[in-house]
Amino acid sequence: MDVVDLIRSKRDGSDLRDDAIDWVIAAYTRGEVAEEQMSALLMAIFFVGLTAPELNRWTAAMIASGERLSFPGLGKPTTDKHSTGGVGDKITLPLTPIVAACGAAVPQLSGRGLGHTGGTLDKLESIRGWRASISNEEMRAQLRDVGAVICAAGAGLAPADRKLYALRDVTATVESIPLIASSIMSKKIAEGTSALVLDVKVGVGAFMKDRSRARELATTMVGLGSAHGVNTIALLTAMDTPLGLMAGNALEVAESLEVLAGGGPSDVVELTLALAREMLAACGLTGGKEPADAIADGSAMDSWNAMIRAQGGDPAAPLPVSPHRHSVVAAASGRVTRMDALAVGVAAWRLGAGRARKEDDVSFGAGVQMHAKPGDIVMAGSPLFTLYADDEARFDRALGALAGAVDVAAADEAWSKPALVLERVGA
Repeated sequence: MDVVDLIRSKRDGSDLRDDAIDWVIAAYTRGEVAEEQMSALLMAIFFVGLTAPELNRWTAAMIASGERLSFPGLGKPTTDKHSTGGVGDKITLPLTPIVAACGAAVPQLSGRGLGHTGGTLDKLESIRGWRASISNEEMRAQLRDVGAVICAAGAGLAPADRKLYALRDVTATVESIPLIASSIMSKKIAEGTSALVLDVKVGVGAFMKDRSRARELATTMVGLGSAHGVNTIALLTAMDTPLGLMAGNALEVAESLEVLAGGGPSDVVELTLALAREMLAACGLTGGKEPADAIADGSAMDSWNAMIRAQGGDPAAPLPVSPHRHSVVAAASGRVTRMDALAVGVAAWRLGAGRARKEDDVSFGAGVQMHAKPGDIVMAGSPLFTLYADDEARFDRALGALAGAVDVAAADEAWSKPALVLERVGA
């Protein structure tokens, strides 16, 4: 086939044929289609879009570019969760062992952070000895014996997405909903889970700022999952305010352990339990152990410890804490009415908790601790944030990110707690 003809066809608004999609994805993955040609095709898709049949085939071709995992013989259903990313979003950490303790197998393939959103693997690597990379055979054995795995995706899983993702990043085509949906769902479908719950973040700290766009993305991904035999639902959840009271790698692990021990911030607990119930329902485990009971009886913590040990980690090891601290205090007394999630995420990133490039290292102990959240009453001079860094020189830029991030109103001014779960999409 002639890739120039395909570019021209899509540019002019025509649908791509199935065989053309299969060929261009496979040929690009093999290196037979030039980067500039695929860039042009991505830009055409960015402006023209893909129909539902085109998108289904595009996603199928991405899946077919590599291996597709399966988990026969586990004796239990598989279910997974994917978040589109936010600030303080450590939900995968307590969620995975909770769902495993309720009888499901959870093959959770996760990623690293980039920019202001944290990465699950970076958080877990703050635990001494824990390793993100395991073989498919180790993954299957761990699912059989423990019921829970959080690990990096292997190189053989949807390799077309790895190339396309990097290309989209440098060609200003990241925001295309069909390309976002196919990127996420090709990996999740290839992962081999039978049920999937999507946590689509909405708000200033999320990739999707607009609720209608988030709903469109959720609907598109749910449709893709269903078309490929994966029972998929999505929750739209708020990300104007950070989740929990910690943003940073080891800081978020510590907060996740609080949740598993029966405490933790109310918003983290609320969202974790909501997603756990959806995951269990999606894989057919209704009427069994309630997720809150798995926390209360200690079985969720047992699953966590077993999962960490199975991947070489020491769940009893102390977590790293950066040596330098800086406090940010309230300028006035009153009720906190706003805390900008993006500002907190950027501050944590500048303190060293995140990376600007994929090859950058992260500081496991760096980040931001929040001492108040919207709805809380503060006194002038009381702490709002504690910043943690390995290098004191990082504080100035982090403080710049937090300038204007918090609003404080009169304590008697009317205020109502905003909803955390905004919508549900799917059957």
